[in-house]
Amino acid sequence: MRYTDRREAGRELGRLLAAEFPTPAPDMVVLALPRGGVPVAVEVAGALGAPLDVVVVRKLGLPGQPEVGAGAVTEDGVVFLDEPLLGRVRLTAGELEPVVAAERAELARRVRSYRRGGAPVPLAGRTAVVVDDGLARGVTAVAAVRAVRARGAAVVVLAVPVASGEGLRRLVPECDAVVCPTVVERFGAVGRYYRDFAQVSDTEVRILLGGGSPRRG
Repeated sequence: MRYTDRREAGRELGRLLAAEFPTPAPDMVVLALPRGGVPVAVEVAGALGAPLDVVVVRKLGLPGQPEVGAGAVTEDGVVFLDEPLLGRVRLTAGELEPVVAAERAELARRVRSYRRGGAPVPLAGRTAVVVDDGLARGVTAVAAVRAVRARGAAVVVLAVPVASGEGLRRLVPECDAVVCPTVVERFGAVGRYYRDFAQVSDTEVRILLGGGSPRRG
C-alpha cells in the first residue's frame, strides 16, 4: 500500500484503532515520535478522542554511517543498543558514546522546542498508543516503547502505517498490541510507501501539537 501523505496514513490508522478500541479507555493517550510521526498521530488522536503528546527519541547512527541505526536514546535517558549489529561491525558501546552525547544534546533542543517549558502528559496507569510514520529496523520505536513503560504506562500499543517484517518482529515482544496495516519483508526506506514524504519541520510539529488535539489530559 502507498499513502498519499502522512495525514492519510494517520486516518487509516485511526480507523483501525477505533475498530480495535470501539470504546476507547478514558485514560488513553497518543504519543508521536517526532518529527514524521506527528502528522500521523494527529489523525489517530482525533479518531480516538485522546490527548496528543510526543515521546522524543533520537537514532544513534554508526560512526561514518549515520543512516544506519545502531540504537536510540530517549528524552528520559533510555538507551537501546542493537547489540547484534554492534557485534557485526565490531563496535563497542563505549565507542558509540560520542554519538550518544551528540544526540542527547539534540534531544534537549527538541524537547525545549516541542514542549516549550511544559511537562509531558502523565502516563502512569494509562494506555499509551505510540505512533510513527513507519517502522524500518525498529530501533527508535523500541527505545520509545521502553521509555513509555518506564514512565508507568499500563498498556502500550504501537501503531504504524507500514513496517518491515524485521522491525515488527522486534517490536511485538515489547508491546501489548501492534496495529499495522502494511507489513513488507523486502522493505527499503519508509519514504517509498508515501507519494508525499516531505520532511516535517520543528515549526510544523509545534503547530500540530498546539492544534491537532488537546495536549493535556
